[in-house]
Amino acid sequence: MAAQLAVSALSGAGFEIIFGDLFKMVLIVLKNNSQFKPSLERLQKMLEDMAPNIKRIESFNRELDQPKQLERLQGLMSDGKDLVLKCSKIHKYNCLKRPIYNKKLLRLEKDIRDHINIVLQFQEVADTKEILVKQNWTLVGVNNVSSGMKQLSNQVYSGVTQLSDEIVKLRMTISNADRVDSSNSNIRLAGVCSPPLLKVDPVGFEIPLSELSIKLLKDETSQHIVISALGGCGKTTLATALCQLENVKDKFKSNIFFLNVPKLRNLTVIVKMIFQHKDRQLPDFQSEEDAVNHLERLFKQIGPDPMLLVLDDVWPGSESILHKLKFRIENYKILVTSRYEFPSFGSTYKLETLNPADAVTLFQRLALPRDQQSYAPDQQTLEEMVKCCRGFPLVISVVGKSLCGKSAAEWRKRLRECYKAASILTEHEVLDCLQSTVEALNDNVVAKECFMDLGSFPEDQRIPATTLIDMWAELYNLDEDDAIANLHELSDRNLIEVLVTRKDANEDDGSYNEHFVTQHDLLRELAIRESNSKGIEHRKRVILEINENKIPEWLTEQNELSIRAKLLSISTDEKFSSSWPSMQAPEVEVLLLNFQTGKYSLPEFIEGMNKLKVLVLYNYGFVPAEFSNFLLLGSLSNLKRIRLEKVSIPSLFLTSMKWRKLEKMSLVMCNIGQAFNKSTNKISDAFPKLVDLTIDYCNDLEELPTGFCDLVLLRKLSITNCHKLLALPEDMGNLLDLEILRLNSCIELTELPGTIGGLQKLQILDLSDCLSVMELPEQIGQLHNLRKLYMIECTSCELPSSVTNLFHLKEVIGDEETAMSWKRFKPCLPSLTIRVHKEINLNWLG
Repeated sequence: MAAQLAVSALSGAGFEIIFGDLFKMVLIVLKNNSQFKPSLERLQKMLEDMAPNIKRIESFNRELDQPKQLERLQGLMSDGKDLVLKCSKIHKYNCLKRPIYNKKLLRLEKDIRDHINIVLQFQEVADTKEILVKQNWTLVGVNNVSSGMKQLSNQVYSGVTQLSDEIVKLRMTISNADRVDSSNSNIRLAGVCSPPLLKVDPVGFEIPLSELSIKLLKDETSQHIVISALGGCGKTTLATALCQLENVKDKFKSNIFFLNVPKLRNLTVIVKMIFQHKDRQLPDFQSEEDAVNHLERLFKQIGPDPMLLVLDDVWPGSESILHKLKFRIENYKILVTSRYEFPSFGSTYKLETLNPADAVTLFQRLALPRDQQSYAPDQQTLEEMVKCCRGFPLVISVVGKSLCGKSAAEWRKRLRECYKAASILTEHEVLDCLQSTVEALNDNVVAKECFMDLGSFPEDQRIPATTLIDMWAELYNLDEDDAIANLHELSDRNLIEVLVTRKDANEDDGSYNEHFVTQHDLLRELAIRESNSKGIEHRKRVILEINENKIPEWLTEQNELSIRAKLLSISTDEKFSSSWPSMQAPEVEVLLLNFQTGKYSLPEFIEGMNKLKVLVLYNYGFVPAEFSNFLLLGSLSNLKRIRLEKVSIPSLFLTSMKWRKLEKMSLVMCNIGQAFNKSTNKISDAFPKLVDLTIDYCNDLEELPTGFCDLVLLRKLSITNCHKLLALPEDMGNLLDLEILRLNSCIELTELPGTIGGLQKLQILDLSDCLSVMELPEQIGQLHNLRKLYMIECTSCELPSSVTNLFHLKEVIGDEETAMSWKRFKPCLPSLTIRVHKEINLNWLG
């Protein structure tokens, strides 16, 4: 009824129509889309509350002759309508975009409310004018009063303008919020198929960029180009740079689709990624042909706008995919990068290695120290080293970075090693040259082993840094700081790239949840080649890739193969039927299962892994996978660390898992509602030694299980991006050992329990983007060991006076408004640093 009255109240013209259009759009989307229901309901209620004032706002706006006062508010509401419409198109399984748009909706609701409330201050002026007119004052008197009112209106308008400017800044920020930040590496826009961003301009690609852009910008019905070169020549970098050219972006706009096509990726997966990127409802494809037909219809809907499909790192076995993606659509272009040529598909552009001058420029950028104190080689030594790299950008980057800051003796040693690969012309010889950089790790044997472990992950997948840290800590008996040091060692040598997906992520906090690792496919091949150099029975790590159901011959030739490896990695594709071969792996300490099917069966030989310490189940498909034999994991009595990603956890999880030694558990993008929301079993009975728990993007989590706060050994608790979590347990104060608590982006969480004051060891608290928390409890002042507090986008959160008791608080990170709230307490907290976080920083996608 309230909605009907609100709609009827908004029949009219001008500003009323814009307001009414937004309101009607909210009602339509709310009716058909449940995933944004809480945020849309808040927006609906706010609009209903404001509806009766809209006619009066427009009326006194005309009386005071201040049309500009509402221009920006009108723009905000118009953009709000577009935002709500976009929300209606986001697929329910797009769990990475949902939080982004939830934040936008909640911020939209707040900004419209604040803006209207300030504009309503003019109502007092209008009412005064109305009274004066009724009292028949003289014209002169009225004019004098009107003049006074004009002056007052200008003062109020100044406040409105100031707020409007802030809203404009916010809107500009939100419009760019789909970008993922990274200060250390190439990054990808927040779209599944968006092209990566280059952190620096590539060297030596001016001519290829010019020639290829001319080809792409030609107005032809269709065009297919293959950039072909040996591995390490910079094909992906060239394609990425091409997508960043202004004239290319101007032509193709948002219709640039950039996809990696590794060996295990089939055509149906590619189509699903494009649908997800465009926020389209994902059809239930009946076959590969059906998927292709759906994609063609989608592209025809997008047309006649130009489209560019970039398929990166295509292998010979995927040539059929290329032909099936050729559609007769105007201004539809396909750009392929590959080590191979596909003459039947399209024209070939052969990318050459860098010329000597460009090779030296790139090498100098990476190898020469900037402090002017470390050793810098003479020109002859420099040119000889560059000559050994034979113009391959990858080799130059890896070798150059590894020599930066090294001694003269180390330069001479490396030069001798490179001379052994006298004529680097083939990819095998490129690997030999890269091998010299890996051999330079001999002074750090563990770091070399860590590099070899990187081959255990699927090609072109981002590896969570925390997974590597867990593996290395257990495999090599390291504490986490030493494992992290090896991560940086590999990064410093350009053997990996580390991506940081949150601007304010701070390594000093001991959290690497926002860090991910990528690796060039040639370096991955090198790691695999080194791991496979010994017979299967003697390998330290066994890496098994199963495409469809093609089991490697060495595994099927024996009735029951027994391996002695400590690390076992098995990667399967979407067509794998879970028909496992027989195997014995009693020495395995780390098991990685990478898969992409909606239904998955664990290998039964897991039961014999009595020494297993680390288990990673990574589903890189599109929906959480269901397991037919999940309870098989209950047999892993020595398990210490587990990471489950995109897994549906059954309701028997808390009753059947008896991991008495488990110390760390990470649940990412999992369905955990059945196991957690209604469980009557105590989680502490299942995990009595748990000290580190991460729950991230688990969107069906509404409450924590019974007895959660009996996990009294917990030191780190991270519950982030869980948008249905409404409250924390009242007995949170029982977690006496808790040192780090992260709750960022739990947007429906309304308050912190007062018992939080009992967390006397808490040092780091993150409440960023907890948009529904209106105030901190008075007991927050009892956190005497708190040293860092994150409150980004917590502008509505009131601070109690008890924060003046936080004498050990060293740093508060927040947005500008939150920083202003804290500044009034600064005199009582002289050691406090207030840092303004100026960029909205959202989670990575794709």
